[in-house]
Amino acid sequence: QVQLVESGGGLVQAGGSLRLSCAASGRTFSSYAMGWFRQAPGKERDFVAAIKWSGGTTYYANSVKGRFTISKDSVQNTVYLQMNSLQPEDTAVYYCYADSKGSRDWGQGTQVTVSS
Repeated sequence: QVQLVESGGGLVQAGGSLRLSCAASGRTFSSYAMGWFRQAPGKERDFVAAIKWSGGTTYYANSVKGRFTISKDSVQNTVYLQMNSLQPEDTAVYYCYADSKGSRDWGQGTQVTVSS
């Protein structure tokens, strides 16, 4: 199992930026991809971005392409989500996840609120 701790959420005005961090510990050697989902009140949890641990290939939801950037620090076992040009519709709880063979582990989530 991989333990994930997110940080970096908060309140920001529309057009502003935030950087989320997700620190992984535990069986990190078994992870092959990490990423982010988000869940707004009353809505389903939606995919935001992902990165493969080997090679660093990245994937993004259409709604965040060009505004969000996912990156990783392999030494620190940490994944980052740089969020620019934030809009009120980006308001959600952001959850980090790690995929290993046969399982997905989740962090506890961090709140991002964008005011108009």
